Amino acid sequence: MTTDPRAAATPGEAPTDQPALENTPQAPPQSAAPPEQAQPGPEPAAPPAAAPHPLPQHRIKRTRTGGIWVAVGFFAVVLLLLLIFILQNGTDVSVSYLGMHGHLPLGVALLLAAVCGVLLVVLAGTARIAQLRATARRHRRVDAKRVAAAAKEPANL
Repeated sequence: MTTDPRAAATPGEAPTDQPALENTPQAPPQSAAPPEQAQPGPEPAAPPAAAPHPLPQHRIKRTRTGGIWVAVGFFAVVLLLLLIFILQNGTDVSVSYLGMHGHLPLGVALLLAAVCGVLLVVLAGTARIAQLRATARRHRRVDAKRVAAAAKEPANL
């Protein structure tokens, strides 16, 4: 790498692969005067030989298998944290629900409540998905009827 400002690429030359240094002194701007009126001085040095371009970096596409691997690792960590939660909250609590009474460890009772909450969300999501599929099916039928009707009509030229 050179710090010689004369070795920098001039306009019209291809830039080199060398990174620019922030503390490198900059060359004075060249005057717009014709070459015969330019001040005499040392000739600019020839540009250094261009370094060969590095090979392009290959990007590996993400796959479903890789996604599953990450998901399994994530859920293993979540299950480990849940196990620690249950083991640390082992105090028995009294639970009553719809006339049923029982005793459970606090961690198990809280985990059971969380799972029931998730199931309610899944139930609401399932209802919404079924509603959207029915609407999409209805729109497909209407579109198919329009296409069939357009195919039967003679073209008006």
